[in-house]
Amino acid sequence: MTKPRIIEVRDLDLPELEVYARLTETQLRSRIDPEKGVFIAETAKVVELALTAGYQPLSLLMDRRKLEGQGGRILEKCGDIPVYVGERELLSRLTGYTLTRGILCAMRRPKPRTPEEICAGASRIVVLEDIVDSTNVGALFRSAAALGMDAMLLSPSCCDPLCRRAVRVSMGTVLLLPWARLGEKHEDWPEGGLTRLRSMGFRIAALALREDAAALGDPRLEKTEKLALLLGTEGDGLRQETIDLCDAAIRIPMKRGVDSLNVAAAGAVAFWQLRKKEEMP
Repeated sequence: MTKPRIIEVRDLDLPELEVYARLTETQLRSRIDPEKGVFIAETAKVVELALTAGYQPLSLLMDRRKLEGQGGRILEKCGDIPVYVGERELLSRLTGYTLTRGILCAMRRPKPRTPEEICAGASRIVVLEDIVDSTNVGALFRSAAALGMDAMLLSPSCCDPLCRRAVRVSMGTVLLLPWARLGEKHEDWPEGGLTRLRSMGFRIAALALREDAAALGDPRLEKTEKLALLLGTEGDGLRQETIDLCDAAIRIPMKRGVDSLNVAAAGAVAFWQLRKKEEMP
């Protein structure tokens, strides 16, 4: 069995370390050739989850103290890849932030999937419009995975779910819940994207602050066989054009004069209410 190559980090300018320090998220994503793109998995738990799910590791950056324990278990699964190690303070100078859990792994991005592919057989999907905050995207993936949603679709302007922070905040669930983009260009959304959803048999419900919106517990929605729930960007919510193109608008009833929730919190509430209850433990 081949073993990883342990390399002591002494020169922070090593070209091999660019993936951890000097490449932007756009450069890592490699839009020109997505199959050569890279993403960064952070923390031992997320790296182990990714390896178990079949993602290909390219290299590791590790606090020397992590070579035993969790780090050792990861090394056993990685084969002959370079493992760059050093003291935490040195690695923080390299990355620009503290490796609080001491392990980063550069991994090959998966081949992009189509909405039709990931929605085959799905009954509950989530659609994100223009959500650009990576923390919110990661939190939405975690809630959607935990609360029975089958897949996640994103408008062309949404944050990349495989950016480092979204992967970390999601606790790796972006690697488990199937996702795809509803088009790559701005003009693909909303009409083109919603047309694709309808062609797959989904009824489309917008989570929106409208006086005529149905309450979240409306039994007609819960009984819908194939439901797509739309969530809008931070602050402004869904575009009016998008809401007008949906089959229904729904809202979360609230008290004490509170008019809205953070999009990640609102999503979690809606996912729980609209889940296919017979499929949950």
